[in-house]
Amino acid sequence: MPTLLDAYRRGIFPWYEQGQPILWWSPATRAVLVPGREHLGRTLAKVFARKRFDLTTNRAFDRVISACAAPRAGARGTWITPQMRAAYLRLHRLGHAHSLECWHQGELVGGLYGIQVGGIFCGESMFSSMANASKAAFVALSRTLARAGFDLIDCQVPNPHLQSLGVVALSRGQFILRLEASRDKMFPWPASDDFAATAAMLGSKP
Repeated sequence: MPTLLDAYRRGIFPWYEQGQPILWWSPATRAVLVPGREHLGRTLAKVFARKRFDLTTNRAFDRVISACAAPRAGARGTWITPQMRAAYLRLHRLGHAHSLECWHQGELVGGLYGIQVGGIFCGESMFSSMANASKAAFVALSRTLARAGFDLIDCQVPNPHLQSLGVVALSRGQFILRLEASRDKMFPWPASDDFAATAAMLGSKP
């Protein structure tokens, strides 16, 4: 457990498959989002305006990580092995790992989870079983963490999906400098009411 936390504090994250050795990653290009600088497209704005989803945090961490570990179309297995899942559940119980849940009519339809390192949230994975659920969770995460004073959301590796939400690229050196400046800050994690208020605010925009 200390090794995993220390890795995040150094800008390193694990990624491996069951039966394979643990691989630790610190990519040359890092995908990040400054909280509050997310891209809210027209479709997603309508989702918030219609109040399609209810948002909570840390209400169903176990279910979120299980959904993230489930098989996906076109993917070979998952890096969220039973050992990794157990490790993140322990981090959650210790207050280091957090989840954001997206509900529709009482059903869990999307969400994400990750590790808080001071003023940085290190996102690990997200899932969606309903259109726009994980996007809504991500946008609400960004806006809520901005209001709470967080410095950065680490999204690990750039991809078109993340870039469509406003994620940009930093060099490894730039990211480490940001991490070193933020990792010892003390920020309480926002409550479910804070995320719900963010969703309501986004839904009220013209």
